[in-house]
Amino acid sequence: MKLSTRKLLDKSFTGYGIFAIILMACALLLIIVPIATKGIQAFIFRGTIEYRKLRLEKFEEGNLKKVNAELKGSQELRKPIYDMIDQFEKDIRELEYEERREYRKELREVKKSLKELFGPAPGDHQPVLWREQYGQTRWDRAKIKIDQVLFFEEWDYSNPDKMGVKVLVDRKSLFKGTSLEPLFAYVEKHAQSILQPKLVFYWRFLFDESFDAHFFGGIWPEVLGTLYLTLGAMFFAIPMGIIAAIYLTEYAGRGLFISLLRSCISTLAGVPSIVFGLFGLAFFINSVKVSESKSVLAGSLTLALLILPTVIRASEEAIRAVPKTYKEAALSLGAGKWHTVLTVILPAALPGILTGIVISMGRAAGETAPIIFTAAVSVGKPLHFWETLSQPTPALPWNIYNLCTEHEAVDEIRHVQYGMVLTLVALVLILNLAAIILRARISKKLKG
Repeated sequence: MKLSTRKLLDKSFTGYGIFAIILMACALLLIIVPIATKGIQAFIFRGTIEYRKLRLEKFEEGNLKKVNAELKGSQELRKPIYDMIDQFEKDIRELEYEERREYRKELREVKKSLKELFGPAPGDHQPVLWREQYGQTRWDRAKIKIDQVLFFEEWDYSNPDKMGVKVLVDRKSLFKGTSLEPLFAYVEKHAQSILQPKLVFYWRFLFDESFDAHFFGGIWPEVLGTLYLTLGAMFFAIPMGIIAAIYLTEYAGRGLFISLLRSCISTLAGVPSIVFGLFGLAFFINSVKVSESKSVLAGSLTLALLILPTVIRASEEAIRAVPKTYKEAALSLGAGKWHTVLTVILPAALPGILTGIVISMGRAAGETAPIIFTAAVSVGKPLHFWETLSQPTPALPWNIYNLCTEHEAVDEIRHVQYGMVLTLVALVLILNLAAIILRARISKKLKG
């Protein structure tokens, strides 16, 4: 090959590599930036007076005198709204039946929207659910509810050549000329003064339990459950993986059985994770009965099997990468084979083994399918360590999926979903960073 051709190829491959790195970085930014910007809203947001009232009444947090003073001012501004509704209800009693029925139907929609925005009206019975006892606790959600008070949606089918178009109609037009017409301008003008939004840094989102199906509170049970499952999986997978790798590299021969065993390990690395979940349910719970039903122990064992091929392969390659002279020198000094492996080969291979552990740890923390059948539940309390042997737990991967697909009010808790995703990404990064730092220190120590 000519020198000019070789240089051209070298430049081409270098440019291609740089382009691939830039492309991956852009793709990562496209994923991480929305997660970070939306997930941070679970921690930093503008809380309304309803939020401060909730924290005071349910969690006994906040300044009692200050909150009561704010509530008094808010209630004074709400009073004209309910006075206008009472007056309108009196006025429509004099109307014809059909007209009165139509007005009452529209009034019910207005009252429903106002209840979602400001909470129960004076004289209403006390609801059981927390979400119905209070109005909007977050200003970003309150603005959406204000629009629902002021407008309603209709579909415009006037153009026969096009599909229906969604349009917003001013709700005030339905009550034109009535005593309720001024209500909409009043709500639009005074909604912010009524709800009094203030900036909140809710750091306890990580450490509070959830209440009322994640409408309020934090995600501590999910964070703790994820840690239990991840560390439990590593506890079982690391010893088994390293021992298997030592056997395959130092003791196993080159027979048909060993070749078949290596093929099985490679095949297991590509098996879909849902298969491991079904196996964990059938074997660990139904056959071996490590627990009566779902438990952290069963989930950890299932995740350990999932990441075991990765640990074995990474450990095997790390052991093979140790120079043979290390082994020959130890044996020549009279050390036994097992002693050589334990005191010479394993310490030298440890940085490479930790690389496989880091990769496996990230996968164990983020897997959903294996724990659906073996460990995860949608709602639960934080577990004590000894309860992990017999009790299931909430976990971030499963709860993210659950909140996004099965929650009855998925749009109301978007901040919780993104907060969970951000926390899971941060948790995986922290675990990986800790392992990387440990690997770097061991490598430095080995180099002297």
